[in-house]
Amino acid sequence: MSDLPTSAKIVIIGGGIIGCSTAYHLAKMGLTDVLVLERGKLTSGSTWHAAGLVGQLRTNANITQLLGYSVALYDRLEQETGLATGWKRNGGLRLACNQERWTEVKRQATTATSFGLEMQLLSPKEAQDLWPLMQVDDVVGAAFLPTDGQASPSDITQSLAKGARMGGVTFREGVTVTGIEVEGGVAKAILTDQGRIQAEKIVVCAGQWSREIGRMAGVNIPLVSMQHQYLITERIEGVTSNLPTLRDPDRLTYWKEEVGGLVMGGYEPNPKPWTNSGATEKFEFQLLDNDLDHFEPLMELAIGRVPAMENAGIKQFINGPESFTPDGNFILGAAPETKGVYVGCGFNAFGIASGGGAGMALAEWVARGEPPYDLWAVDIRRFGKNTLDTGWVNQRTMEAYAKHYTMAWPFEEYQSGRPLRRSPLYDRLKAQGAVFGEKLGWERPNWFAVAGEEARDVYSYGRQNWFEAVGREHKACREAAVVFDQTSFAKFTVRGSDANEALSWLCANDVVKKPGSLTYTQMLNRKGGIETDLTVARLGDGSYYLVTGTGFATHDLDWIRRNIPDGLDVEVEDVTSQFSVLVLMGPKAREILGALTAEDLSNAAAPFGSARPLHIAGARILALRVTYVGELGWELHVPMEFALTVYDALMAAGTPLGLVNAGYRAIESLRLEKGYRAWGGEIGPDHSPLMAGLGWAAKLKKDIPFLGREALLDQAAKPLPRLLAGFTVDDPEVILLGRETIYRNGKRCGWLASAGYGYTVGKSIGYGYVRDPAGVDADYVLSGSYELEVATERVKAEVFLEPLYDPRMERVKG
Repeated sequence: MSDLPTSAKIVIIGGGIIGCSTAYHLAKMGLTDVLVLERGKLTSGSTWHAAGLVGQLRTNANITQLLGYSVALYDRLEQETGLATGWKRNGGLRLACNQERWTEVKRQATTATSFGLEMQLLSPKEAQDLWPLMQVDDVVGAAFLPTDGQASPSDITQSLAKGARMGGVTFREGVTVTGIEVEGGVAKAILTDQGRIQAEKIVVCAGQWSREIGRMAGVNIPLVSMQHQYLITERIEGVTSNLPTLRDPDRLTYWKEEVGGLVMGGYEPNPKPWTNSGATEKFEFQLLDNDLDHFEPLMELAIGRVPAMENAGIKQFINGPESFTPDGNFILGAAPETKGVYVGCGFNAFGIASGGGAGMALAEWVARGEPPYDLWAVDIRRFGKNTLDTGWVNQRTMEAYAKHYTMAWPFEEYQSGRPLRRSPLYDRLKAQGAVFGEKLGWERPNWFAVAGEEARDVYSYGRQNWFEAVGREHKACREAAVVFDQTSFAKFTVRGSDANEALSWLCANDVVKKPGSLTYTQMLNRKGGIETDLTVARLGDGSYYLVTGTGFATHDLDWIRRNIPDGLDVEVEDVTSQFSVLVLMGPKAREILGALTAEDLSNAAAPFGSARPLHIAGARILALRVTYVGELGWELHVPMEFALTVYDALMAAGTPLGLVNAGYRAIESLRLEKGYRAWGGEIGPDHSPLMAGLGWAAKLKKDIPFLGREALLDQAAKPLPRLLAGFTVDDPEVILLGRETIYRNGKRCGWLASAGYGYTVGKSIGYGYVRDPAGVDADYVLSGSYELEVATERVKAEVFLEPLYDPRMERVKG
């Protein structure tokens, strides 16, 4: 008879490092009714054959913080549990072998400074002193992170499991999950080969088998099992136990010390998946057949860096499947499709580095319903419907794997699996020189090439080839008019007898205004952080139309549905694919639109912040008087089948007045000048409207309850810990990209969340939070003297709080 429990409050599927870390942290929170199920033995999937390098620096501050938590946990874990972990802080080296890579490394060093992580820049000789076995003839420089290290994957996982058991967690090995019961969109139980387990919450940490487990609950988990090879040498003279880990991205390779020998692996430009349909078969403490022909090019590159490897004995070749994702980031969070299901998987070969922090974050998510801080970069809701197709996931993940060690160019776009989701205007715009980017599967014009310009991106860390083209589009928007194809906007309808009550609770601003009103608002979490940033049009009594960013479609729809109070009569529908969006902006927008309709478009009849139907070229459209670029204009929401007809009518009426196409890079430049915020950039769950300078968009002066109100009132009663500010740099040679360190009066106080170039003001512009534990207000910000660190060099910067362009909104409301 099975001793498998018949119920548990929390059931974790998977006994690798993420499952065991999540269990460990749930136990630390005092949650003991936790059951971990493992089909084989603990670590028997992909954890046991992981290489075990632990690096910390990422391009996102909170992911870097999460990885730093892993290091802090591994520092103390062996002492706490009594089990060896193989953990040592031997530091990590990263080489640069050309000037572009050296620029990348210097920018990474500045990012490290911004995030409070120590990173030293070394000469080739200094790097060789730390790693004497390598030749450095081609090395330009290196970066050294002294707090990086390495661990024994199996040992550290067993130590986490012991810590979880010490806290009361139950583990069962040899249990196969065969199904998940879901009722009314809520997960109720797990079915196994040994019986049914009723559960309040189910946590999928099944590594490369997670996609299949997720399907059992109706949850989409986009990952693919990729073959990843490395070798372990016999002892090599000169390899010491304190040798740092080494990454040589220009040779696509990495090393770490292993019992006096070396582990060497890398990331091939032509990766191979394990399966094309997803991992389903049992695979316990197994490896794939060695593919020496595939590995040989990496071996040749490695010998060029470490000549001693040519004559070293090979102890073992490892070819183990590991889970990778379409964007190279791991997956955490509450599944949007099914309540009660949480996910932690897809770690792209840095599961050991992430394991401690990811387990901590996922445990808090499960226990409290929210992560400890903004983890949008790894949130499962960052994916869209395009990842339902395993074929598409395979294509994109192969590209992401191949880019693991390639240059991380600013503004670089993925190329695989494209085009997928296309606006009706796609072919028309492509013929007119559009250079497209992609988001959530949507093709979106980034910029337009004219005669004599090559219609493709050429990447670099300097001014890229589209810089002048975007300047043209920017100028046209400020002086005449442009049309942006923003069909990819996520669009929802909210209807029902209780729609007013639901949106009044969800929205920080007052959206329950007269029909025909359009309101910019945020939706907040209980801490007052900004969860969504969108516009809400009230179409009629109990009928609303919501517009939000392309990349936030899954996240925002899930947030709205999860936080509607129980018992209300409300229906929320995603109507993104029903409507194209043509955005007409510029001082001549009214004249152009007016030529196509008999409706009164004056300020009196169609004021800023209004939503009204119009008839244009035979189509009934919804015209929203709003802007994200700081100019007079409308968003025209057009039924998909009329999109081309309406576009042609706009161009026919507007071309004589200077109307041109424009793309998303011009939108970014224009909004930076105007000081408009971007969710996922300057604003997000960690920042409140008060901190972001958006307090005016919260109905605090009205006696209307809303989610997050109490947190905002509490913040308003005391000094804020940080305040969003803008910065400009006069030097035209300085290129701001984001993550540059902010110094106030010589002291580090934050970093730029986003940055770019303002063509009207003729300067680089960046936005970031000025921080001080003692409190920050406008006077504090404006009284400081500022510098920005850009690629390790400090440059003088000017601070501002009011928009650089049209601060009194005269052009927008004209």
